[in-house]
Formats: sequence, C-alpha cells, structure tokens
Amino acid sequence: MSSNMKITVIGSGLIGRSWAMVFASGGYSVKIYDNQPGQAANAIAEIRKQMEELEEAHMLRGELTAMQQLALLSSYEDLTQALEGAFFVQECVFEQLEVKQSVFQDIERLVGKDVILSSSTSCLVPSNVFAKVQNRTRCLVSHPVNPPYYVKLVELVPHPETANTVMDNTHALMTKVGQAPVRLKKEIDGFALNRVQAAIIAESWRLVQDGIISVKDVDLVMSEGLGMRYAFIGPMETMHLNAPEGLEDYMKRYGEGIQRVLTSFGPVPNFSGEGAKGIINVSMMAASFHFPSRQPCLNNRNILLLYL
Repeated sequence: MSSNMKITVIGSGLIGRSWAMVFASGGYSVKIYDNQPGQAANAIAEIRKQMEELEEAHMLRGELTAMQQLALLSSYEDLTQALEGAFFVQECVFEQLEVKQSVFQDIERLVGKDVILSSSTSCLVPSNVFAKVQNRTRCLVSHPVNPPYYVKLVELVPHPETANTVMDNTHALMTKVGQAPVRLKKEIDGFALNRVQAAIIAESWRLVQDGIISVKDVDLVMSEGLGMRYAFIGPMETMHLNAPEGLEDYMKRYGEGIQRVLTSFGPVPNFSGEGAKGIINVSMMAASFHFPSRQPCLNNRNILLLYL
C-alpha cells in the first residue's frame, strides 16, 4: 500500500463526513471536497462536534485525540486542489448515475494513473458507475453501511477490469482504518449486504401483510432473536456451530425443513399502494409508542458499543 497519507473525500454529506472521520481515525490526512460553497467547511464543523462528543464518551475511534484527528481534515471547493497529492479518492455524491459518471470523468483528468478511484454507491454496479472512465483497472465500489463510522462493514465490489492489486490495497487500507472489508468476486445488483437485507425485508413484510405477526413482534424477532446472534457470527458459522459435526451435519438434520419453508415463500411484496399503507401506518405508530427513545444518534452509539 502507498506510503502517501492523503485521501480525498468527494461530497460532504452524511456518508462523506463519516468516511472522513474513519480515515482521520487511522491517521490519514483527509481533504474534503464539495462544490457547494461553504459545505465542506460546514462538514468539518459538524465533524468537530461529533468527535468531541465521542471523545467525551470514550468512544472515539483510533489512537489519536479528537484535536489530532481534526488537524488532519481540510476543506476544498476547488477539485484540482482537493485531489492534489491524494493516493485514494472516495466518492460520496448523491445516488444518481449520471452525476457519479461525470464526477469520475472530472477526477480522472486530474489525478495520476495509480490513484485508486472508489465509489460509495449502494445500488449502482461498478460497470455502470465507471462506464465513462478510461482506466477502469483502478476503479471499485467501497460500499459502506450507513453510517460508516459506526458500522464497520465495507463491501469491496470490483469492476470487471479492476486489478487485483487495487482490491488488495483497498482491503489493506480499510483494515488499517478499522473497517471490516469483505470482497465480492464480481459485481451483482444489490451487492451482498443489500441482497441479504432485501430477503429479510421481503419475508418480514409478507408475514405482517398476511396477518401472521404484528409489526412490533416481527421487529422483536430480529432485535431480540436473530439479531442477537448475527451481531457476532454470521448465518454460515451459526449453522456450522449448531450441529455436532458442522455444516454438513446441520444440512442433513434441517436442510429438508429449510427447503420446505423456502418453497412456501410468497411473491415479492408490493411496498407501495393501498396494500402497503396499513403496514406503514402501523410501523410509524409502533416506532412512536414502543420505541420512542431509539433515535438515530442513540442507535449509532449502541452499535459502537458492540465493538467495545
């Protein structure tokens, strides 16, 4: 991995700010760029507030103090200046294909051939995001879980032309700054996390829609059941540990039952329209009455506590 310690973050919204905090926690100089006047500077002011609160709560990531990490951040409204000297660029603009393509065209004209170009996209495959880039061997998606500072998983998704060294170097960088990178061997719609998440959402929705369980209780199935387990080990390891002789033994015991349940799954639910309004309204009421204290900030802190 490069000895250069400069990283450029393109976009100063929630994801951009969170990435900047992650990279600074690992000791990297982070150049935050936003084309909207004052936005990048405002982002640093918001980061300062968050870092000071985290330090006071003894939850600040990294070995540096909040003041030391803040000293590594700088803001830019000029793209050329923002990219100067960077070895890695993390794009965090809003989720619109044409905008991302244009941004990467501009970036490619201003950086050297060895600079890694990474996108934070959550739903656009690399072959589309980087379609207008000339040198696609140094391009990949580094998809974080929102927000990256609190949830460490990063999905590394290659373009069909991405060089292995680019994947290796990005994996090393993400590991160094305390993230938990996973490599996808090829691109697929939804990547891995969102495909698993979509399966859970679909079946949860169907169970409520079909009158099997309430909104509140299906959430408890995850938060007080599966989630308690999956916060520490994944589904494959869970199956391996839940049978005396491992995964093969588990499938001999339970595989037929799993297949039977899977064949009973209904069609993909309709998440809009009249049929969905009842579930949405009940869900909003449940969130208000049963979980009033679960605000985003508190949820983020609770997630961080899992790592401590």
